[in-house]
Amino acid sequence: MSVSLRTDFSDVDRLQTRIGRLANPDRRALGEQLGSLVESQTRRRISEDQESPDGVPWAPWTAAYAKRRHGGHSLLQGEGNLMDSIGFDVQDDHVEVGSNLIYARIHQEGGEPDMAPGPAGIPARPYLGFSQDNLAEIEAVADRWLDRHLEKS
Repeated sequence: MSVSLRTDFSDVDRLQTRIGRLANPDRRALGEQLGSLVESQTRRRISEDQESPDGVPWAPWTAAYAKRRHGGHSLLQGEGNLMDSIGFDVQDDHVEVGSNLIYARIHQEGGEPDMAPGPAGIPARPYLGFSQDNLAEIEAVADRWLDRHLEKS
């Protein structure tokens, strides 16, 4: 009685070719796809969800702050609005998503705006970050990119 083991290395060359494609992947293309996705997720959070990435609904405007806001503009309307300012920048090893508006941070973190007289603070309305659904979308895009990259001939 005996047992034999046969090894078949016929797919090794194909596997080495596929692995070799990972040496110089087009990371910029992946960064563009992911940046666009996260920008869309962030804009949706501002315009539709109006809740933090972990699902906590935003606090309503205080009456005092609502009265002195810039012409009554919301985060969604008017010149210089937060939602339209959301953009992304692809770097070599990461993607940055955010806003360059001066008031973007106060809405993300909350606090007392420098220009506001009196005690009326602004509650945090976090719009940057990732929910579990966001992360699942990001992972799916990255997986599809990797699959397409590995399948190139």
